[in-house]
Amino acid sequence: MKTKDKMLKGSLLFVLLAAVSLSLQAKGNASAGQEKSKVCEACHGTTGKSEDPTYPNLAGQHASYLAQALGDYRSGARTNRVMAGPASNLSNQDIVDLAAWYASQEGLRDLSIK
Repeated sequence: MKTKDKMLKGSLLFVLLAAVSLSLQAKGNASAGQEKSKVCEACHGTTGKSEDPTYPNLAGQHASYLAQALGDYRSGARTNRVMAGPASNLSNQDIVDLAAWYASQEGLRDLSIK
């Protein structure tokens, strides 16, 4: 296969994957995500602000980042012993709903270094 053909196919694949990702994220329901987040509360807090610095704050993160991270935990592309179990049971809709919920919460505002 010629290099030009490979580049074209690679570009088309990238565009297709990006379009699928965006379409999934557009369908996230924050209210449904709030209900689904009950299992997450022990580590990440009720609104995504963890009281234990061991666990990351999810509140205010970009929905696209959260959906990608959860999808990667589910697929095994991103490994974490704590997240492996809960993420493996999530559907695509669960992931975008959870991402919508946490993204809708107030997160960090001041990111400046002092």
